[in-house]
This record gives sequence, structure tokens and C-alpha cells, in this order.
Amino acid sequence: MKIRFVDRSDIKVSRKSKSKYRPLKEAISELEPGGDAIQVKFSDEKELTSLRNVIYTYNRETGSNVRSSADMSKNLIYFYVK
Repeated sequence: MKIRFVDRSDIKVSRKSKSKYRPLKEAISELEPGGDAIQVKFSDEKELTSLRNVIYTYNRETGSNVRSSADMSKNLIYFYVK
């Protein structure tokens, strides 16, 4: 196997990748403290963990204080700003 380093500008990308969580991030950016919450339906524990990880990352990157609360009986999670 031959490995060679190339400059990033030499790599042509024909398609930009989009996160399936982009709508969630956009909705969360519109939340206000003490205002409305966002309700998201999830299918299983793995998806719930992924949703929460997106929020933890968002909080870390923006310095926000978005919180979550899950209703496991209805498979719903709520996001709000405290």
C-alpha cells in the first residue's frame, strides 16, 4: 500500500454533506429563555442519545444553555432554554 499526502485544495468535492439534525439546530437557535419548547419524536434509545449529543455540542459551541426533558412513554423529547 502506497500512502501519499496531498493538499486539501487538490480534493474536489461534488456534493456537500448535510446533517439530518440541521432542522433541529436551526429551531434551537430560535429558542428564547422562558419561551416555547421544541418537541421531537424519536424512535429508540440510540436516536435519543444522538439528539442529546447534538444539543450538548450546540451548547459547547455557542455557549448556550439548552436543556432537554424526555417522555419515554410517548417517545418524545423536549428542548428548551432555561
